Amino acid sequence: MLVPVPRFESLTAFNKEQLSICDRDAEREHYRKNATIAELYKADQAALLDLPAVPLDVSTYITVRTNGYGRLYLQNGLHEYSVSPKFAKCKVLVKVTATEVIPLDDNHREIVRHERCYGDHRQQRMQWLPYLTQLSRSPGALKYSGIYALLPESVQQFLERSDKGEKGKVLQAIATLTEKNGFESAVETVKDALAYGAADTDSLLNLHRRIHGNVVELAPIRLAGNIPHLKRVSSDLAVYDDKLGKRVDDHAHR
Repeated sequence: MLVPVPRFESLTAFNKEQLSICDRDAEREHYRKNATIAELYKADQAALLDLPAVPLDVSTYITVRTNGYGRLYLQNGLHEYSVSPKFAKCKVLVKVTATEVIPLDDNHREIVRHERCYGDHRQQRMQWLPYLTQLSRSPGALKYSGIYALLPESVQQFLERSDKGEKGKVLQAIATLTEKNGFESAVETVKDALAYGAADTDSLLNLHRRIHGNVVELAPIRLAGNIPHLKRVSSDLAVYDDKLGKRVDDHAHR
């Protein structure tokens, strides 16, 4: 199954494919024991021991120093992972598994969790929630934090449109949406808000509910061809005044 050496984009997808191949191969008859591999394995199961009650931690733990933006580097500086602006320029313990990179705080609690990068080329993983939450508390420092340039262009445009006193609320709203449905969905909401010309937090939250809520999208009503078109209604209120005046006069004569 591994000859020649396989090439693939996703380790998870490759492992699922190999598992399917193994399941099919289990129906193959053993070359010497006159039974299928599945039948022989079923007999072996009776002799298997229980798994350990406490899982064996096979992770690697390393201590690295973050940069001024609260980000760390692995694989000789090729792989960059965000942590949090709170942990800028300090030493952080990092738990590295086969599939994940997890920075830990001083009490060994998870700060963020990243999918692990592989390969000998530059890659970046970013978790925006800690940055958005921190910047919402001091929005005046946003332009000087170095993080502003990393924000998607649509988010930058929305912040530019927002009043100075609203920027912190906007950042907190984007953080809330990120926590609910992920940063990509929050950015999608911001793009929609820009299209509507909105620049406030209420619009963001309402648009997000419409996009990601259980709102039924009704198809446009198609009118039958035999329905007559209405004449354009005049907006001149003098017509109504004239009618009302005549009605008053008629009443007076009675």
